[in-house]
Amino acid sequence: MKRNPREANQIDAHVGSRVRLRRQLLKMSQEKLGDELGVTFQQVQKYERGANRIGASRLFSLSKVLDVPVNFFFDGLAGVDAAGVAEGGQSPVVYDFIQSADGVALAEAFSRIKTPKVRRRVLELVRSLADEDEAKNGKS
Repeated sequence: MKRNPREANQIDAHVGSRVRLRRQLLKMSQEKLGDELGVTFQQVQKYERGANRIGASRLFSLSKVLDVPVNFFFDGLAGVDAAGVAEGGQSPVVYDFIQSADGVALAEAFSRIKTPKVRRRVLELVRSLADEDEAKNGKS
């Protein structure tokens, strides 16, 4: 089945999730972001879900309003083919994680840790807890 080239795809969803992440890290509402861009908060919601594509000029405006370089929106994008479909048809784990409130809160807290040794210890702790959880639930 051929995809409509104008239809939103996994790349649009990834870019939208990065918009959402940055907006939330700045503690900015969808309404405030919409006002800054000259669109409704409903349009911002559609961008963040990846339901609507973000054009080049709008992406440039978003980078200015959210105070990040344009390439920020594409960071972490891998395993996606030219049609914008994730390999294996699955959305990336990072995308799913960033869409959650816990993911945003963890990313925000972790980004405030500046000492590399402390960051590594947090990562080791999370890996250890994940291993324990998998063992407890019979997964390995």
